[in-house]
Amino acid sequence: MNLNIIIGILIPFAGTALGSAAVFFMKKELDAMVQRALTGFASGVMVAASIWSLIVPALEQSEGKGSLSFLPAAIGFWIGILFLLFLDSVIPHLHMNAEKAEGPKSKLQKTTMMVLAVTLHNIPEGMAVGVVFAGLHSGSSTVTAGGALALAIGIAIQNFPEGAIISMPLHAHGKSRFRAFLDGFLSGAVEPIGALLTVLASSLIVPAMPYLLSFAAGAMMYVVVEELIPEMSEGEHSNIGVIMFAAGFTLMMALDVTLG
Repeated sequence: MNLNIIIGILIPFAGTALGSAAVFFMKKELDAMVQRALTGFASGVMVAASIWSLIVPALEQSEGKGSLSFLPAAIGFWIGILFLLFLDSVIPHLHMNAEKAEGPKSKLQKTTMMVLAVTLHNIPEGMAVGVVFAGLHSGSSTVTAGGALALAIGIAIQNFPEGAIISMPLHAHGKSRFRAFLDGFLSGAVEPIGALLTVLASSLIVPAMPYLLSFAAGAMMYVVVEELIPEMSEGEHSNIGVIMFAAGFTLMMALDVTLG
Protein backbone atom coordinates (compact mmCIF):
# COMPACT_ATOMS: atom_id res chain seq x y z
CA MET A 1 0.00 0.00 0.00
CA ASN A 2 1.52 3.31 -1.05
CA LEU A 3 1.67 6.57 0.91
CA ASN A 4 -0.87 8.33 -1.33
CA ILE A 5 -3.57 5.81 -0.41
CA ILE A 6 -2.83 6.17 3.31
CA ILE A 7 -3.03 9.97 3.02
CA GLY A 8 -6.26 9.70 1.05
CA ILE A 9 -7.82 7.52 3.74
CA LEU A 10 -6.82 10.00 6.46
CA ILE A 11 -8.13 13.13 4.67
CA PRO A 12 -11.80 12.68 5.77
CA PHE A 13 -10.71 11.97 9.35
CA ALA A 14 -8.69 15.19 9.34
CA GLY A 15 -11.89 17.08 8.46
CA THR A 16 -13.67 15.66 11.52
CA ALA A 17 -10.70 16.40 13.79
CA LEU A 18 -10.38 20.01 12.63
CA GLY A 19 -14.11 20.58 12.95
CA SER A 20 -14.15 19.13 16.46
CA ALA A 21 -11.33 21.54 17.39
CA ALA A 22 -13.75 24.46 16.86
CA VAL A 23 -14.85 23.90 20.46
CA PHE A 24 -11.54 25.45 21.59
CA PHE A 25 -12.13 28.69 19.66
CA MET A 26 -15.89 29.31 19.81
CA LYS A 27 -17.53 30.26 23.09
CA LYS A 28 -21.17 29.59 22.28
CA GLU A 29 -23.08 26.66 20.83
CA LEU A 30 -23.81 26.94 17.13
CA ASP A 31 -26.93 28.88 16.23
CA ALA A 32 -29.83 26.65 15.10
CA MET A 33 -29.88 28.23 11.64
CA VAL A 34 -26.12 27.72 11.27
CA GLN A 35 -26.58 24.06 12.22
CA ARG A 36 -29.33 23.67 9.61
CA ALA A 37 -27.11 25.28 6.98
CA LEU A 38 -24.15 23.02 7.79
CA THR A 39 -26.37 19.92 7.87
CA GLY A 40 -27.87 20.84 4.52
CA PHE A 41 -24.40 21.31 3.06
CA ALA A 42 -23.29 17.89 4.37
CA SER A 43 -26.42 16.31 2.88
CA GLY A 44 -25.69 17.77 -0.55
CA VAL A 45 -22.10 16.52 -0.49
CA MET A 46 -23.17 13.01 0.53
CA VAL A 47 -25.88 12.75 -2.13
CA ALA A 48 -23.53 13.95 -4.88
CA ALA A 49 -20.78 11.59 -3.65
CA SER A 50 -23.24 8.70 -3.66
CA ILE A 51 -24.17 9.38 -7.27
CA TRP A 52 -20.97 10.56 -8.97
CA SER A 53 -18.32 8.72 -6.95
CA LEU A 54 -20.14 5.47 -6.19
CA ILE A 55 -23.24 4.62 -8.24
CA VAL A 56 -21.92 5.84 -11.61
CA PRO A 57 -18.66 3.80 -11.28
CA ALA A 58 -20.74 0.79 -10.14
CA LEU A 59 -22.87 1.05 -13.29
CA GLU A 60 -19.77 1.46 -15.46
CA GLN A 61 -18.23 -1.71 -14.03
CA SER A 62 -21.35 -3.69 -14.94
CA GLU A 63 -21.73 -2.46 -18.53
CA GLY A 64 -20.99 -5.94 -19.89
CA LYS A 65 -24.26 -7.29 -18.49
CA GLY A 66 -26.32 -5.48 -21.14
CA SER A 67 -29.88 -4.68 -20.13
CA LEU A 68 -29.23 -6.06 -16.64
CA SER A 69 -26.23 -3.83 -16.01
CA PHE A 70 -28.21 -1.93 -13.41
CA LEU A 71 -28.76 -5.04 -11.28
CA PRO A 72 -25.49 -5.13 -9.24
CA ALA A 73 -25.85 -1.43 -8.40
CA ALA A 74 -29.50 -1.86 -7.44
CA ILE A 75 -28.79 -4.92 -5.27
CA GLY A 76 -25.82 -3.29 -3.55
CA PHE A 77 -27.80 -0.10 -2.97
CA TRP A 78 -30.60 -1.98 -1.23
CA ILE A 79 -28.20 -4.00 0.90
CA GLY A 80 -26.60 -0.72 2.02
CA ILE A 81 -29.99 0.70 2.97
CA LEU A 82 -30.96 -2.42 4.91
CA PHE A 83 -27.57 -2.61 6.63
CA LEU A 84 -27.88 0.92 8.01
CA LEU A 85 -31.50 0.22 8.95
CA PHE A 86 -30.23 -2.76 10.96
CA LEU A 87 -27.51 -0.70 12.69
CA ASP A 88 -30.04 2.04 13.38
CA SER A 89 -32.24 -0.46 15.21
CA VAL A 90 -29.54 -2.22 17.30
CA ILE A 91 -27.31 0.70 18.36
CA PRO A 92 -28.74 3.10 20.97
CA HIS A 93 -28.23 6.65 19.75
CA LEU A 94 -29.65 10.14 20.05
CA HIS A 95 -29.92 12.52 17.12
CA MET A 96 -29.14 16.19 17.54
CA ASN A 97 -32.02 18.22 19.06
CA ALA A 98 -34.04 15.01 19.66
CA GLU A 99 -35.49 14.22 23.07
CA LYS A 100 -36.05 10.49 22.58
CA ALA A 101 -33.25 8.06 21.82
CA GLU A 102 -33.52 5.51 19.02
CA GLY A 103 -32.53 1.85 19.04
CA PRO A 104 -32.78 -0.48 22.06
CA LYS A 105 -33.36 0.97 25.52
CA SER A 106 -30.13 1.91 27.21
CA LYS A 107 -28.82 3.53 30.37
CA LEU A 108 -26.08 5.31 28.45
CA GLN A 109 -25.68 9.03 29.04
CA LYS A 110 -27.32 11.43 26.63
CA THR A 111 -23.96 12.76 25.43
CA THR A 112 -22.69 9.21 24.81
CA MET A 113 -25.71 8.43 22.64
CA MET A 114 -25.15 11.68 20.72
CA VAL A 115 -21.60 10.52 19.93
CA LEU A 116 -22.94 7.10 18.87
CA ALA A 117 -25.35 8.82 16.47
CA VAL A 118 -22.46 10.62 14.75
CA THR A 119 -20.35 7.44 14.76
CA LEU A 120 -23.23 5.60 13.08
CA HIS A 121 -23.34 8.40 10.52
CA ASN A 122 -19.60 8.04 9.84
CA ILE A 123 -19.66 4.29 9.16
CA PRO A 124 -20.93 4.55 5.55
CA GLU A 125 -18.51 7.38 4.80
CA GLY A 126 -15.60 5.16 5.88
CA MET A 127 -17.03 2.38 3.71
CA ALA A 128 -17.26 4.68 0.72
CA VAL A 129 -13.67 5.91 0.99
CA GLY A 130 -12.40 2.39 1.65
CA VAL A 131 -14.16 0.85 -1.34
CA VAL A 132 -12.99 3.56 -3.74
CA PHE A 133 -9.37 3.40 -2.58
CA ALA A 134 -9.54 -0.41 -2.64
CA GLY A 135 -10.58 -0.13 -6.28
CA LEU A 136 -7.68 2.22 -6.93
CA HIS A 137 -5.26 -0.10 -5.11
CA SER A 138 -6.44 -3.06 -7.19
CA GLY A 139 -6.05 -1.19 -10.48
CA SER A 140 -9.75 -1.01 -11.32
CA SER A 141 -10.21 0.87 -14.58
CA THR A 142 -13.33 2.71 -13.37
CA VAL A 143 -11.67 4.19 -10.27
CA THR A 144 -9.13 6.94 -10.88
CA ALA A 145 -6.74 8.57 -8.42
CA GLY A 146 -8.47 11.88 -9.05
CA GLY A 147 -11.91 10.41 -8.41
CA ALA A 148 -10.77 8.78 -5.17
CA LEU A 149 -9.16 12.06 -4.05
CA ALA A 150 -12.33 13.98 -4.92
CA LEU A 151 -14.40 11.69 -2.73
CA ALA A 152 -11.92 11.97 0.17
CA ILE A 153 -11.82 15.78 -0.06
CA GLY A 154 -15.60 16.04 -0.42
CA ILE A 155 -16.23 13.94 2.69
CA ALA A 156 -13.53 15.86 4.59
CA ILE A 157 -15.24 19.16 3.70
CA GLN A 158 -18.59 17.95 5.02
CA ASN A 159 -16.91 16.33 8.05
CA PHE A 160 -15.51 19.70 9.16
CA PRO A 161 -18.87 21.25 10.12
CA GLU A 162 -20.02 17.85 11.33
CA GLY A 163 -17.16 17.77 13.85
CA ALA A 164 -18.17 21.19 15.17
CA ILE A 165 -21.84 20.19 15.32
CA ILE A 166 -21.00 17.30 17.65
CA SER A 167 -18.22 18.78 19.84
CA MET A 168 -19.86 22.11 20.65
CA PRO A 169 -23.19 20.69 21.90
CA LEU A 170 -21.25 18.17 24.00
CA HIS A 171 -19.44 21.10 25.65
CA ALA A 172 -22.76 22.89 26.10
CA HIS A 173 -24.09 19.77 27.89
CA GLY A 174 -21.34 20.00 30.49
CA LYS A 175 -18.29 18.24 29.07
CA SER A 176 -14.94 20.02 29.18
CA ARG A 177 -13.66 21.48 25.93
CA PHE A 178 -10.96 18.81 25.65
CA ARG A 179 -13.38 15.94 26.35
CA ALA A 180 -15.89 17.35 23.84
CA PHE A 181 -13.10 17.61 21.26
CA LEU A 182 -11.91 14.08 22.04
CA ASP A 183 -15.41 12.61 21.64
CA GLY A 184 -15.87 14.39 18.31
CA PHE A 185 -12.40 13.27 17.24
CA LEU A 186 -13.05 9.63 18.17
CA SER A 187 -16.47 9.60 16.50
CA GLY A 188 -14.64 9.99 13.19
CA ALA A 189 -12.10 7.24 13.91
CA VAL A 190 -14.39 4.59 12.38
CA GLU A 191 -13.76 6.13 8.96
CA PRO A 192 -10.00 5.54 8.53
CA ILE A 193 -10.16 2.21 10.39
CA GLY A 194 -12.95 0.88 8.15
CA ALA A 195 -11.34 2.31 5.03
CA LEU A 196 -7.94 0.78 5.84
CA LEU A 197 -9.41 -2.68 6.46
CA THR A 198 -11.29 -2.45 3.16
CA VAL A 199 -8.15 -1.52 1.23
CA LEU A 200 -6.19 -4.37 2.84
CA ALA A 201 -8.88 -6.75 1.62
CA SER A 202 -8.95 -5.24 -1.87
CA SER A 203 -7.82 -8.44 -3.60
CA LEU A 204 -10.86 -10.21 -2.17
CA ILE A 205 -13.45 -7.56 -2.93
CA VAL A 206 -12.56 -6.61 -6.52
CA PRO A 207 -15.03 -9.11 -8.07
CA ALA A 208 -17.80 -7.61 -5.96
CA MET A 209 -16.77 -3.98 -6.59
CA PRO A 210 -20.03 -2.85 -8.28
CA TYR A 211 -22.02 -4.22 -5.35
CA LEU A 212 -19.73 -2.65 -2.76
CA LEU A 213 -19.67 0.78 -4.40
CA SER A 214 -23.46 0.91 -4.52
CA PHE A 215 -23.66 -0.62 -1.01
CA ALA A 216 -21.72 2.39 0.32
CA ALA A 217 -24.00 4.70 -1.69
CA GLY A 218 -27.11 3.11 -0.18
CA ALA A 219 -25.72 3.40 3.33
CA MET A 220 -24.88 7.08 2.80
CA MET A 221 -28.30 7.82 1.31
CA TYR A 222 -29.96 6.19 4.32
CA VAL A 223 -28.12 8.58 6.63
CA VAL A 224 -29.09 11.58 4.50
CA VAL A 225 -32.80 10.74 4.31
CA GLU A 226 -33.24 9.35 7.82
CA GLU A 227 -31.11 11.85 9.73
CA LEU A 228 -29.69 14.85 7.90
CA ILE A 229 -32.66 16.07 5.85
CA PRO A 230 -35.05 16.01 8.87
CA GLU A 231 -32.46 17.96 10.90
CA MET A 232 -31.92 20.58 8.20
CA SER A 233 -35.72 21.06 7.87
CA GLU A 234 -36.49 21.61 11.56
CA GLY A 235 -38.16 24.81 12.67
CA GLU A 236 -38.85 27.95 10.67
CA HIS A 237 -36.78 29.40 7.84
CA SER A 238 -35.46 26.00 6.76
CA ASN A 239 -34.82 27.32 3.23
CA ILE A 240 -31.20 27.87 4.20
CA GLY A 241 -30.83 24.09 4.50
CA VAL A 242 -32.09 23.60 0.95
CA ILE A 243 -29.78 26.29 -0.44
CA MET A 244 -26.77 24.81 1.34
CA PHE A 245 -27.79 21.32 0.15
CA ALA A 246 -27.58 22.62 -3.41
CA ALA A 247 -24.21 24.24 -2.65
CA GLY A 248 -22.81 21.02 -1.20
CA PHE A 249 -24.14 18.96 -4.10
CA THR A 250 -22.65 21.35 -6.65
CA LEU A 251 -19.27 21.45 -4.92
CA MET A 252 -19.01 17.65 -4.72
CA MET A 253 -20.11 17.25 -8.33
CA ALA A 254 -17.51 19.80 -9.44
CA LEU A 255 -14.78 18.09 -7.43
CA ASP A 256 -15.60 14.70 -8.91
CA VAL A 257 -15.72 15.93 -12.50
CA THR A 258 -12.65 18.18 -12.17
CA LEU A 259 -10.42 15.74 -10.30
CA GLY A 260 -11.86 12.51 -11.69
